[in-house]
Amino acid sequence: MLQEERAERARTQILDAALKLFAHRGFGATTVREIADAAGLSHGNVYYHFPDKKEILRALIQKYMDAIARPDFPFNQVFLRGTFPDNLEEIGAAVRDMVVEYREYVALIYVDVVEFNGQHIRNFYSGMAARFQIFLKAHGMEEPLRERLRDDIEPHAAVMLAVRVFLNYFAVEIVFGVKDHFGKSSDDAVAEIAHILRHGMMQSGKPLRAGKKPRAAAVGKVKPRKR
Repeated sequence: MLQEERAERARTQILDAALKLFAHRGFGATTVREIADAAGLSHGNVYYHFPDKKEILRALIQKYMDAIARPDFPFNQVFLRGTFPDNLEEIGAAVRDMVVEYREYVALIYVDVVEFNGQHIRNFYSGMAARFQIFLKAHGMEEPLRERLRDDIEPHAAVMLAVRVFLNYFAVEIVFGVKDHFGKSSDDAVAEIAHILRHGMMQSGKPLRAGKKPRAAAVGKVKPRKR
């Protein structure tokens, strides 16, 4: 085996071992020696590839972020195959599959929030809207979505809302272990969430109660887009 291949294999072993330990025990409760033992490597070998434990955490989070940004990522493939928002139920199922497969990575985000106040994922979330917009433009989806959505809703915001709602739902169910927390099965919950996202939650034409003023008066000032 070539030296480069051995080095890459050792790095992968370290990351895999650290991911399991961090996700299940936390960052502070895990030592570099425990990572080395779990990886089947020497203590010094871990330090050869990573200067410290924080760098291992950063590498794991970056690995997850890189994976979900790829066009061939399974969830992205499901999204690109359908017509949003007609395929919201399919998107919900794809998010469930993603959380199941990447459960430990999702848990790692919460570890970072609890132990580092979100230090390592802050940049990822702050740039999320821009990445969704770039993704839609790159795949020629932005303008077709504009034709289907209300004039005051940006395509990337609609997609981001749907994905984040489903991701939160399945993080609670799968990572936190709280089954049926909407008071119904996951399939029924996904169907209900999809229905609300498509049609809203207010009854069409239902008058406001006496004394109530529209809170979204500013929406009426939004200029319609030019078609």
